[in-house]
Amino acid sequence: MSQVLTLEYLLAQEAEHRFETLDFDAAWTIGGLIRDRAAQISAPVAIEVYAFGQVLFVSALPGSTADNLEWMRRKRNTVLRLGHSSMFAGLNYETSGQRMEQQNYIDHREYTDHGGSFPLLLKNGAIIGAVSVSGLPSHEDHALVVWGISQYLPRQ
Repeated sequence: MSQVLTLEYLLAQEAEHRFETLDFDAAWTIGGLIRDRAAQISAPVAIEVYAFGQVLFVSALPGSTADNLEWMRRKRNTVLRLGHSSMFAGLNYETSGQRMEQQNYIDHREYTDHGGSFPLLLKNGAIIGAVSVSGLPSHEDHALVVWGISQYLPRQ
């Protein structure tokens, strides 16, 4: 990945990657785009698209494990709680000098600040879900999710 990840860059990604509308078919398409790309590069990942209070797409590729499903759940919880990508959360906590798992008020069994989950944001800023990937290093999980969303948005 050539772009240096900064808090400003991650916030700009969130501002740029917003939806006019999102429905079940869109969730399936986004998940499928990410799955196809992950299969092309033989990435051992699991993929989840979560919206409207439920999982709308889930897939696991060879080499992924049940742990990846748990990581995605925790990343998604972070996005839905904080309103930002889990990559942003991780960099923000790292910048403050205290990682998420060191926060007394956050249960590390339910949340994580590792990259790989990105909010499904409407143009008005409403968060209706998250797209998550687990199985690669944080920044690669994040990049794969953003790639999938960026492939879908021009189709709207």
